[in-house]
Amino acid sequence: MRIKERYEKAIEYFLSHRPTAETELVYTDPYELAVAVILSAQCTDKRVNMITPGLFRHYPTAESLANAKQSEVFELVRSCSYPNNKTKNIIGMAQVLIRDFNGIMPSDVDELQKLPGIGRKSANVLAAVIYNKPTMAVDTHVHRVSARIGLTVNAKNPFQTEMQLIRHIPENLIPIAHHWLILHGRYVCQARKPKCEECGLTEICKFYQGQKR
Repeated sequence: MRIKERYEKAIEYFLSHRPTAETELVYTDPYELAVAVILSAQCTDKRVNMITPGLFRHYPTAESLANAKQSEVFELVRSCSYPNNKTKNIIGMAQVLIRDFNGIMPSDVDELQKLPGIGRKSANVLAAVIYNKPTMAVDTHVHRVSARIGLTVNAKNPFQTEMQLIRHIPENLIPIAHHWLILHGRYVCQARKPKCEECGLTEICKFYQGQKR
């Protein structure tokens, strides 16, 4: 099967079976999303969503978090992974957001990466979710699912996966395609034991076809 046809069939499947897909992080504004995204690194969205309500009650704005004491923020986020680093990063993010961007979340991926705790993947998430920009955030789910299905070929790292995906996915669908692949990897094409019997992509999936041989 040619790569173009594989993409067309995958997109057709997701459009019909998951026409709406969005982040599972709970937030109300760009500031809250940035905090949640930083906290979500190597941590489940479910855990982050348990932490952020209390955090945002204490620090409802970037200004309030920028002036917070690290010890007090740490107590509110300590149940997530790497709480020390994440405490420093979310406070630092708020401080840089206020100081350098007048409290307005930038839309440019390079500018977003100037915020502490925001790497390329997180910047792509923020640009896509907040501004609907055609940026593809590649986490472990996206990297794995893309390779298994055969949407990527010999992509050795997230950046190579990102470049291959945005080359073949129509620009207007890139923001939602990120969520398609993440949710598919989270609930169907799981790392240790993919649920191939529940998957509607087996017809085009290189991994599944290889298992049948």
